[in-house]
Amino acid sequence: MVEGPASRDWVCLGVMVGAHGVRGLVKVKSFTETPADVAAYGPVSDKSGRRRWTLQVTGPAPGKRDVVLAKLEGVSDRDAAQALHGTELYVARSALPALAEEETFYHADLIGLRVEDPEGRELGKVAAVENYGAGDFLEVERPDGKLLLLAFTRAVVPEVDVAGGRLVALPPAEIEVPPEGARPED
Repeated sequence: MVEGPASRDWVCLGVMVGAHGVRGLVKVKSFTETPADVAAYGPVSDKSGRRRWTLQVTGPAPGKRDVVLAKLEGVSDRDAAQALHGTELYVARSALPALAEEETFYHADLIGLRVEDPEGRELGKVAAVENYGAGDFLEVERPDGKLLLLAFTRAVVPEVDVAGGRLVALPPAEIEVPPEGARPED
């Protein structure tokens, strides 16, 4: 059983995307609704769980809506900050607040869900949740290995059953759904 950040008991709140200045500030792309909340849930860990930091947000990064500047405990110069580029920041899921609204989800809960059409035919599995500025998209890995992007809206995804491990999607008309039981090469 995995105990560290690689398990589903941990949630990635952001990723370090570079250094800022010469005193060890890092730029953190935040995955939280309010970018500064990347530091609101206690110390963060890297994916391995071996490195742990207290993160203090000092302000927004110039010109970037979802990037904040932060000070990491023990990081005091530009070289040390730049060496952390690409490091994902995790917290224990138990540190996050319970979701207050129905039909709101942590992205981590959606990844891995089986995606079905309304007739129950498998379209694939959610591989990632992306946001390119116009709302969330589900990246679905299809059984044939190809990727499908679906807008994460009620119109396209009318049902999400996290406990049941599935969601129902209404793919656009140009997406062909193979008949039940068909192999990808059929």
